[in-house]
Amino acid sequence: MREKTIDYALRATWMAVAKMYNEEAGKKGSTMATGFALISIDPENGTPSTSLGPKMGMEATSLSRTLKTMEEKGLIFRKKNPQDGRGVLIYLTPFGVEMRDFSKEVVFTFDNTVKQHVPKEKLDIFLEVFQTVNDLISSKKVYSKQESITP
Repeated sequence: MREKTIDYALRATWMAVAKMYNEEAGKKGSTMATGFALISIDPENGTPSTSLGPKMGMEATSLSRTLKTMEEKGLIFRKKNPQDGRGVLIYLTPFGVEMRDFSKEVVFTFDNTVKQHVPKEKLDIFLEVFQTVNDLISSKKVYSKQESITP
């Protein structure tokens, strides 16, 4: 991968991770998106539906489909937000809690396996580089309206 672009390495690696997560989730009739949603929902207090999209990096339409499917499968239920009558809180059902635990275990297993195979110093540098990439993107330092970068 040394001769590939940074975005190629990011994309290829994320696609491999997503495929791996979907294969594991599929063993329980689930998907990676459902697993991430389950992990993002507070199991005790519920989570406002409006905060789930940004937490998960999902667009509202994709999130709506995911939540509808989760509700149909008996993983979640919705209640009006007592602090905001217009808002909805998403809660986990007992089955949702069980599947949340499974999803967390899948993520922790991957995390621990990587940590066993990559020295801490290299992993720290890897995470630092990813933070820098995220900072560059979020501060709009890669592209701006004044600059036009052409290869």
